[in-house]
Amino acid sequence: MKNIGKKFGVVQALSSVNFSVKKGEIHALCGENGAGKSTLMKIVSGLYPSGSFEGELFVDGVLQSFKGTRDSENAGISIIYQELALVKEMTVCENIFLGHEYTKNIFIDWEKSYCQAKKILEEVNLKINPTDKVSQLGIGEQQLVEIAKAIAKNANILILDEPTAALTEKEADNLLEIIKELRNKGKTCIYISHRLKEVFKISDRVTILRDGKTVVTNKTIEINEDKLIAKMVGRELTQIYPRIEKKLGSPIFVVKNWTVENPNTGQKVVNNVNFVLHQGEILGIAGLMGAGRTELVMSLFGAWGKVTNGEIYLNGKKLQIVSEKDAIQEGIALVSEDRKRYGLILGMDIKENTTLSSIEKISNFGIVNENKEISASYKYVNELRIKAKSIEEKTGNLSGGNQQKVVLSKWLMTHPKVLILDEPTRGIDVGAKFEIYKIMNELVEKGVCVLMISSELQEVLGVSDRILIMHEGSIAGEILYKNASQEKIMQYATGYLKGENLIL
Repeated sequence: MKNIGKKFGVVQALSSVNFSVKKGEIHALCGENGAGKSTLMKIVSGLYPSGSFEGELFVDGVLQSFKGTRDSENAGISIIYQELALVKEMTVCENIFLGHEYTKNIFIDWEKSYCQAKKILEEVNLKINPTDKVSQLGIGEQQLVEIAKAIAKNANILILDEPTAALTEKEADNLLEIIKELRNKGKTCIYISHRLKEVFKISDRVTILRDGKTVVTNKTIEINEDKLIAKMVGRELTQIYPRIEKKLGSPIFVVKNWTVENPNTGQKVVNNVNFVLHQGEILGIAGLMGAGRTELVMSLFGAWGKVTNGEIYLNGKKLQIVSEKDAIQEGIALVSEDRKRYGLILGMDIKENTTLSSIEKISNFGIVNENKEISASYKYVNELRIKAKSIEEKTGNLSGGNQQKVVLSKWLMTHPKVLILDEPTRGIDVGAKFEIYKIMNELVEKGVCVLMISSELQEVLGVSDRILIMHEGSIAGEILYKNASQEKIMQYATGYLKGENLIL
């Protein structure tokens, strides 16, 4: 790519970007949200056709002029976007071969399709039936179906935009091995990730973008994490996890014997969970996919499952939560792991989404006070550094990381007593992560309790005061952060260890 420039109205998203990858290499593309990474890759994939941007694009030395994504695919390029692009009411098999189906005469060859789909699913270590509907899968399984789709196209250049964002550590490691195997077969991979550990683990070279411009391209072995972060954010980050030592207050949020069933299958997904959350505490929840972490917090928020047993207490008061509205009124907020499905209304603008859960605070006699709405929105856009043209920009047009910030601002505006964060930094760059960690610290200093789920063990260890580890719907272990390690957490998460005398 030579001298690539791209504008959206008056906003210069890319400016004279130069970017090249070699055959058979894994090339990492790093930068903060809004740096231009996804925009650059949308040009490569043909989503932004020739003529809509400045500069030239070459594949194998041949100048390209993509009119659409089909031209890009015909040139041997396949892209997996950060946001899933699956048809949820279709089967896994139908999604994998969508647009390039196997046919026999004029009909789809379902026998061959299912056979090939099964082989590809085995490649990504996904043990599901090709006939399963995508809507029945978890977010991590859906991400692996996206990987399978790309593998099915036999692309020579594979672009992966945050492919492990929805995966657990074990699943991410599995995916990284798959990518290495593709490289060994001569495939070229462009790898976009905010997980710097992965960048250093698998990439041969790394290119850094900042504010729509190329900063530097280096061999990965020639740069360390501190230098990479400094070049990404334009400043030194002296500490990725800004921990503050604090004296925990009295118990605020108490959960007793909490048991939840899947309303569709009747399967017990949360089994007799007990824990206490103290004033001014960050309590981390770790565990493998399917351990029941998300089901636990969604049910506590009144948003999922059939609660068959258990009690919740907030400041000594027993709560009766049967809906999300009940939870919000009691001072409980939930930042969901699936922002598009549960966190945002993508057709609404930033200010409307920000004030959505606090609409009564900015209304008089049922009529929204626009001045209050604008004022509140500007406050959080500035505090969370949300990159947008204006507060009237549609949230669907924002990058994944900025969408997540809008979700967070929506809940901060409710001034919660208990803030539940399910994968709060998924798809967010290191600079923005640092800011969110600081916001979390500010909240707990004000007495807010924070319950955080994260699949990144380093994040759990770096941010939490205590860590609960779930295994098959139950609390398998509970550790103070000073006594915790990634190895010990994984031992509990896999069921190798089980807690006996848990700290409550």
